[in-house]
Amino acid sequence: MAKRERVMRMSVEQPLWRALTGYRVLTMVYAVGLFVSAYDEVARPWVAISYFAVLAVWTLATLPRVANAASCTKRFLAADLTIALTGILLTRIAESPERIEAGAPTLPSIWTAGAVLAFAIKGGWRWAAFASTLVAAANLIHRSGVPTRDTVHMVLLVWIASIAIGYVVEVARASERTLARALEIEAATRERERLARDIHDGVLQVLAMVQRRGAVIGGEAAELGRLAGEQEVALRTLVSGGLVPVSRVSEDAAEGAVVRAVDEPDDSDGDVDLRVLLARYAGAKVSLAEPGAPVTLAPAAARELAAAVGAALDNVRRHAGEQARAWILVEDEPGEVIVTVRDDGPGIPEGRLAQAEGEGRLGVALSIRGRLRELGGSAELISVPGQGTEVELKVPKATSASRGKAEQR
Repeated sequence: MAKRERVMRMSVEQPLWRALTGYRVLTMVYAVGLFVSAYDEVARPWVAISYFAVLAVWTLATLPRVANAASCTKRFLAADLTIALTGILLTRIAESPERIEAGAPTLPSIWTAGAVLAFAIKGGWRWAAFASTLVAAANLIHRSGVPTRDTVHMVLLVWIASIAIGYVVEVARASERTLARALEIEAATRERERLARDIHDGVLQVLAMVQRRGAVIGGEAAELGRLAGEQEVALRTLVSGGLVPVSRVSEDAAEGAVVRAVDEPDDSDGDVDLRVLLARYAGAKVSLAEPGAPVTLAPAAARELAAAVGAALDNVRRHAGEQARAWILVEDEPGEVIVTVRDDGPGIPEGRLAQAEGEGRLGVALSIRGRLRELGGSAELISVPGQGTEVELKVPKATSASRGKAEQR
């Protein structure tokens, strides 16, 4: 059984959540240890004991909340920061003014940084700046607007560190999304190549054999062979046409390698390969001759030129009959792209186009010449009764590029 590749879940920020979990527990124990070591100097120890009881229960009970980005909700972050800010402000009640002026630590001490770091890992540097600013304001209130040097250092350290970590997390997520897209396209490309080999070795050969045998046998078998030939050409075009790249975005910002396909807008900043748009017209009765290199045009110009080719082929089927054959020739000149559509039908009688326009049938005038005229190109129709019809479509590259950019703006 053939193995297929798929992109596995991965997240470079997951170690940060594990580190934050350990940090919260250790700093909670540290804050309690500071209080115990200075218990005799605390003015109102019962206030501190009540707060630390709440802090310990909250820290241990919410460990699953800081296990990953999905569990760490906005409501949890708000409650977590509220407990940190409350601890800072309760320090004025628990401690005496003398100890506060002497630089006694706040009740939560460095546990507060854990609440700010949770904002940074969850939402990036902007969330970190918001949370650290609130912490700085609470410290200013605690110090009566006159912070000590140690307080200023701690506030600046938390503010700068949290913003830096938030920025690193945003960069890591963007890198994960880029890596996920590259891995997904690489896996899809290998799978397409595997399928192409299998199809070439089996299905295409069978269809070609059916086409040849049907032509020899004749009758209903000939029709079956014709259909098999059309499907062979269509399948061969599909196999050799390559992948159409799709945009992928992360389902969850915390898991950048989890991707899903999204619709790509019609207009893009890059040029379009005209060969891809014309490939769908190829079939058992329509032969496509094209250069080996991409024939690039602005998106709008490429679509209009392909539509004009489609209109020319519609005219072949409508006026030359179902059995008529057609040939499409693509020429990529330095200053323009030339597409020629030729058929082996009976041709167009002299004056028939002018008569059709007078009767209100404007297929050639509008569907073909009108499209090319808007692109700054031209359409020339040559037809000799009994010798088929040839339509030559020309589109200048410079004009098509400028028009395409103007439409995108």
